Amino acid sequence: MTLTASSTTPQIGDNISRQTLFWLLITNIAVLSPLFDKTTPWTLGICAICLLWRVGIYVGKVAKPPRFLVTSLAIGAATTLALVSKEIGLLNALVNLLLLGYALKYIEMRNQRDVRVVVLAGYFIIALTFIDHQSLLNTAHLLVVTLINTCVLVTLYQDKHSLKHTAWLGGKFLLQSVPLALLLFLVLPRFAPLWLVPNMKEAQTGLSDSLAIGDIGKLTRSTELAFRASFTNAAPINAELYWRALVMENYDGMTWRQEEGIKKLQKDALLFPPSRPSPASISREGQDTAKQGKQNNKLSLRYQVIAEPSHQPWLFGLDVAYSQDDSVVNMPDYRLLALRNVDQRMSYQVESWPKAKMDLRLSARQRQINLELPSNSNPRTWALAEQFKTQYPEPKPRLWAMMRHFNTEPFFYTLTPPPLGPQQVDDFLFENKAGFCVHYAAAFIVMARATGLPARMVTGYQGGEFNPQAGYYSVYQYMAHAWAEVWLEGEGWVRFDPTAMVAPDRIEQGFDAQFDPALSYLQESPFSSLRFKSMPWLNELRQRFASIDYYWSVWVLGFNQDRQNQVLSGILGDVTNTKIAVFMGLCISLIVLYIAYSAGLLHFSTQGDPISARYQQICNSLARHGIKRNDSDGPNQFAQQIIEQYQHSSPQLYTLMHTLTQSYVALKYQDLPADDYQAHLTKFKAAAKQLNWLLLRAKVKKKFTLA
Repeated sequence: MTLTASSTTPQIGDNISRQTLFWLLITNIAVLSPLFDKTTPWTLGICAICLLWRVGIYVGKVAKPPRFLVTSLAIGAATTLALVSKEIGLLNALVNLLLLGYALKYIEMRNQRDVRVVVLAGYFIIALTFIDHQSLLNTAHLLVVTLINTCVLVTLYQDKHSLKHTAWLGGKFLLQSVPLALLLFLVLPRFAPLWLVPNMKEAQTGLSDSLAIGDIGKLTRSTELAFRASFTNAAPINAELYWRALVMENYDGMTWRQEEGIKKLQKDALLFPPSRPSPASISREGQDTAKQGKQNNKLSLRYQVIAEPSHQPWLFGLDVAYSQDDSVVNMPDYRLLALRNVDQRMSYQVESWPKAKMDLRLSARQRQINLELPSNSNPRTWALAEQFKTQYPEPKPRLWAMMRHFNTEPFFYTLTPPPLGPQQVDDFLFENKAGFCVHYAAAFIVMARATGLPARMVTGYQGGEFNPQAGYYSVYQYMAHAWAEVWLEGEGWVRFDPTAMVAPDRIEQGFDAQFDPALSYLQESPFSSLRFKSMPWLNELRQRFASIDYYWSVWVLGFNQDRQNQVLSGILGDVTNTKIAVFMGLCISLIVLYIAYSAGLLHFSTQGDPISARYQQICNSLARHGIKRNDSDGPNQFAQQIIEQYQHSSPQLYTLMHTLTQSYVALKYQDLPADDYQAHLTKFKAAAKQLNWLLLRAKVKKKFTLA
């Protein structure tokens, strides 16, 4: 009976080397590291079991796991994910499922084919990580992970190299792929996605669509970056940097909320985006449209905003903001809204008209909404408002009298005000007289509504930190702010900020001019780079690094169709499909030729072997000093001749020639392992260099005089 080997039995040449196993241990940790925040405890536990088992296999303490164990872990993991998928979100569930598949394949691999599957899965996970890890630091981290994953692939074909040489080869392969990656990045069209990626269930950051007393106070303890903005023309002063994010019109005595009609428009914006005309196209009554358009253009501000992931749809702009980007909706309440939650950095262009009017006509429904106040609430505030109305019948003087009230009375601006009772505004105005922006804005709005003036709450950010290295503003969460808007006949919605009456430095010079950073936003962030603001040279270093990250966001993450056309026009002139095709063909041909040459598939004629050329150069130098090699002498015979003649008169020449000849013969005529080859090559180069120096220094006629 003839026995045949099973097709599933790994052959000797298909075994996994120890070096491959070692790199796989590193790769397993590296590939999972960027996604630790996305893994469930069950996923993390199973991945840890698989890693520890593989460590045991590597050190020879355990055998490969039986199939039923791997199958049981897979079924248990899939069942657990199915149960928690609603809690963690669909995309997070899919990420966890992929990580589990990667870990289970990692533990049960038995031959080199399985290793290749694990490596390819690793590349896919790395690409997946880029969905919401796109900063410069995260990109550098993922490049290191890619290098480690590539090293596993290298060891499948060259497993006798040292770890250092394997890492060098992996880096070389990555560098060789850079030209093709850059070419594809440059010329591939920027199509809109053909599908929508499911939202990750992430903790929302920043401003919320409801506002209670104390909410913004919590944000003032956060050092997280909200967004960055760079202006095309001159930027406004700090006191004019009011970044609008949300408008809240409903008030129940405790909490401010968005009006239900606006919330419905937001919800349906993806299918039925609301429209709002650009301020450039609106003319004042009685003025020529063309003349008004030119005037608006002169007064407009153009800038780019790069919003950080907040997992919420609202964007930021200065009044009156308008964006023509396809991914941005211009809401009727003069806000900017993203079509989808901002789950990754988002860049958009904005143009603002600070002098433009908002809603010169107010509908009856809007008026009613912005006059509503809860019944039987804050009676003392109502009485104070009636006094203002009696004393100041005209709306504008009345409002400025209310503003001066916060300046003349002993009000105090603080991030840690005392608690308020059920009658919040009464307690603030007449008892505590201490609070921050929300307290003052809410009290002002309630008084305005009580006197018959429509008013509403606006939240966003005020100010910004200017980076002189790159010329942009950074706006952080601790700069969150709230202010009031009051509708006036003939003027529309007008901004009133009572904070400016109590703490003018907060508005004119910024948050740090009013509060000690160590007692506010740095209190809960001991490792924040913002601590370096007080140290000039470290602060400059911080801003330089931030500038690099900013340019990364602008030129790489923000490389849209317009920027692509701009770059291609600089290279090709008029951009046509024919020119792009020729350009791509030429670049790809050069890349393929280089790869073929590097892989040894393409050879060019050379002047000879560099090792033989170096040896011949040494022989020629010796001949000029009277030590000639006969044509019939081989390397060993020539070396023996020098040893016999100069062993005693010039020991240094004898030693160097002996080392050089040994390494030369080994390199030329022996089949050496990679490590031995590198060692001999190093010795050969060192001996040749020292011989050259010796021959230059020595004064030789018939014999060497140097010992």
